[in-house]
Amino acid sequence: MSRIPPAAVDKARASNIEAPRAVLFDAYGTLFDVYSVGLLAEQLFPGHGQALSVLWRDKQIEYTRLVTTSNHGAHYQPFWALTRAALVYAIKRIVAPVQAAGAGDLFDTQIERLLNQYRSLSAFPENKDVLSALKARGIPTGILSNGDPAMLQLAVKSAGLAGLLDHVISVDPIRKYKTHPDAYALGEQATGLAARQIAFVSCNAWDALAATWYGYQTLWVNRYHLPFEELGTQPTRTGASLRDVLNFFPTSSL
Repeated sequence: MSRIPPAAVDKARASNIEAPRAVLFDAYGTLFDVYSVGLLAEQLFPGHGQALSVLWRDKQIEYTRLVTTSNHGAHYQPFWALTRAALVYAIKRIVAPVQAAGAGDLFDTQIERLLNQYRSLSAFPENKDVLSALKARGIPTGILSNGDPAMLQLAVKSAGLAGLLDHVISVDPIRKYKTHPDAYALGEQATGLAARQIAFVSCNAWDALAATWYGYQTLWVNRYHLPFEELGTQPTRTGASLRDVLNFFPTSSL
């Protein structure tokens, strides 16, 4: 039996859907490379950089889910606090398991250096071109992120994207992280559009899935050639880079 190419499946699925009237991007992992901290982590902790950056990210996301779903959000902490906590955990587990009890104190300097790096993560190279192309088409754009407002402001500024985004939306005011439906509802509130009229772009499969469930048209940017989540729903489109969002707008090209 012949296999239908993913691009053909995407085209068929999207053929009966109206073109989006706005595009919202996840920030961390989608516009900003969360694993770019691995280079500094390797310098600070030789032989552990990659593992540390991966566990740091995984624990960061796990913490967002814990504080959102436990006790009706009574344990909420801002994303920056969770980011620091996740880093300390990763160091205790990977770098200093024998000295775990005092790992935070032992590595204060390294922790602060890694957190400073995280404040200005490397941006993916196609970001500006894609956002500029959308702006030229008159398509409103924005970020919908777990990040604190201050984190997002600094990340956007350091990446040179400030003039290319109409909205920078943080979940912090509602004290609920994605994948809570109230987090995705913020995109509708900011744009004044229904979810079905908005394209939501994420490199995180769990995020693309939840946004699809919420009702957005979605693009999963599969930068790392991974399988999608096995929960019976596929994103509207799948691509290999941010440039694939332009496939929602056939007359737009770079």
